[in-house]
Amino acid sequence: MRQALFTAHSCIRWTEVDGAGPARVYLHGLGSASTVYHAHIAARAELAGRRSLFVDLPGHGISDRPADFGYTLEEHADALAAALDAAGVAGAEIVGHSMGGAVAIVLAHRRGDLVSRLVVTEGNLDPNPPAGAGSSGIASYTEDEFVTGGGHARVLARIAPLWAATMRLADPLALHRCAMGLVRGTRPTMRRMLEDLKIDRMYVQGSRSGELPGADGLLAAGVQIVYAPEAGHNVMFDNPAAFAAAVAETGCAETGEPKRAR
Repeated sequence: MRQALFTAHSCIRWTEVDGAGPARVYLHGLGSASTVYHAHIAARAELAGRRSLFVDLPGHGISDRPADFGYTLEEHADALAAALDAAGVAGAEIVGHSMGGAVAIVLAHRRGDLVSRLVVTEGNLDPNPPAGAGSSGIASYTEDEFVTGGGHARVLARIAPLWAATMRLADPLALHRCAMGLVRGTRPTMRRMLEDLKIDRMYVQGSRSGELPGADGLLAAGVQIVYAPEAGHNVMFDNPAAFAAAVAETGCAETGEPKRAR
């Protein structure tokens, strides 16, 4: 395990696998943890052999959870930059799921030297996501209601067991502030940042999640879109082979149209 300061007294932490080539950095979503969601993917034959970092964002997993931290997308990106700087990583491939995808986009926008390629899996691109049990559901509570008024327990009781298994390990205050940051979004938006970047960019969508809103604009900006069959939001669990193939760019041609993975 390694760590780096992201405030004067708080550390962001990650585990790492040695390997060759540009580092591949895995980021989890809201209420999740990177090794849980990605270690089985990094170990697949298509992806093994690369230096791989599994970073837990502030407030999650093995990283610290300071009460005086804002947990905005920009602050998460800066914390991630501190980790990559400490790890001696530049020009990395960033594989980000959900909130982690949004953080990866912001990192590439703010610190282009650290990122050579983005793989965003069902990442937040726009503010005010649809109502549901995710960030919008958490943000429907006030901070006090969620942290001390029973909101955290109510959310845990109604989400899927897989997500609850990692969300219960995350700090409730961090969860709420992260959710508020996702609802608020960024300026420019995450979508605009992704469209404006000049690096290799891929967006992976589970086919069960439906068509990606605004796909035409992303394609026109050079973002490759891959639909993973028989997969929902957690593509890496629902269809690991399709997800690993997308990360490895197996059979992914630049056609100007979305690709339907196998």
